[in-house]
Amino acid sequence: MAEASAWTENEIADLTAKVDALKASMGRVIIGQRDVIDLLVTCLLGGGHALVEGVPGLGKTLLVKSLAQATDMQFRRVQFTPDLMPSDIVGTEILEEDQTTRQRVFRFQPGPVFTQVLLADEINRAPPKTQSALLEAMQERSVTFAGQTHKLPKPFFVLATQNPIEQAGTYPLPEAQLDRFLLRIDVGYPTEDEEMMMVGATTHAGLRDADPAMDLETLLRLQLLVRDIEISDAMLRYATRLVRATRPADSPVDAIRKHIGWGAGPRAGQALVLASKARALMHGRLAVTRDDIKAMLLPVLAHRVLRNFEAEADGVAIADILAALHAGIRTE
Repeated sequence: MAEASAWTENEIADLTAKVDALKASMGRVIIGQRDVIDLLVTCLLGGGHALVEGVPGLGKTLLVKSLAQATDMQFRRVQFTPDLMPSDIVGTEILEEDQTTRQRVFRFQPGPVFTQVLLADEINRAPPKTQSALLEAMQERSVTFAGQTHKLPKPFFVLATQNPIEQAGTYPLPEAQLDRFLLRIDVGYPTEDEEMMMVGATTHAGLRDADPAMDLETLLRLQLLVRDIEISDAMLRYATRLVRATRPADSPVDAIRKHIGWGAGPRAGQALVLASKARALMHGRLAVTRDDIKAMLLPVLAHRVLRNFEAEADGVAIADILAALHAGIRTE
């Protein structure tokens, strides 16, 4: 793999300018939520998938739709419901008859997963069998049906939403599938001024579409550049120690031993380093710093570590536990 230094300064400057243009285009449609936009773009550049959590009405659908518009990618939305079947997502075979020979053959009819940006809305409302239909697609970027493997378009980005309020009749995602999401992004309420602007815009002329700011070729090159961002051995060891310290049996951090029932696996370390590289590039740097790792700690680990009963009973937030983790692990 080529190092970041193999890229010319003009190439890097042009690519990072396109990232700024992408965020600006989305920002003209999404009122507020700057941190959410940054995390969403970070996830896209890292080549991963995002799990977004927030109450209804905060613009999660508009967020991912504007991302697709600004990058000129194909966008599809699937509303997950208890009666949704796996074939409703990945596709099915249909029987066709040749008008000339009258011979009947089965043909695969692709489902909505065959797109570049897929919004899986309220993914926890569908049963596990349907949720798992996304698992191969997210990890392998392909779908296997009737023994045949069908490749998905490039790039392929899944943004799944969860409603944190209504839990009756929902099916929590299993840990194996949660681990496939690069980041978990929490969408909070807007400020008073932002909410006033939002209400005014949507009840008057409405919000316009996001302007195209990046083509697919540029996006794929940015994803390659992210992989080439440098990370020193010291920063790599620091990220590894943070992930290993989430495991209660071996953790030197009191808050982890007291409040965590199950720690993160090695895939969390991969995600932490990759997300930190993407953040470094977005800030115009070609090497990962401690601040990059710190900033990515919560969105990378929040859905990969499980609080125990004591933490839930005491109302200890995962953000507070991870803050204690960061404070307890030092770089060399």
